[in-house]
Amino acid sequence: MASEVDRLAAGKYVLVTTFRRNGTPVATPVWVVRDGDELVIWTEKNTGKAKRIRNNGEVELAACDLRGRPSGPAVKGRARVLDTTGAAKARRLIKSKFPVTGRIMIAVGRIRHGADSDVGIAISVT
Repeated sequence: MASEVDRLAAGKYVLVTTFRRNGTPVATPVWVVRDGDELVIWTEKNTGKAKRIRNNGEVELAACDLRGRPSGPAVKGRARVLDTTGAAKARRLIKSKFPVTGRIMIAVGRIRHGADSDVGIAISVT
């Protein structure tokens, strides 16, 4: 039987729900890749989801489509922002799973916002 990590990593997107300080949930569809027992996502470091994860690492995850429509049950997880080395690995993993669009999006983000403008986020399913 496949694990939740297997199930979520099998798709292109996962709906990551983070929580504001007042507890309000905010759901965002993102690319997802597997890194061992964790899922990894990539984002600009100043996005709302990155800020919310720095404040509160509790998240919910669900497989979804590009528009964020869930295609499976949600599970709870714990997210953490990765250091510089982890962010570089996240970029490599994204580029590997999404060879054309991943490379383009990462390059555009780095051109527009600078070389250190993005972060990787690792998520453990709890």
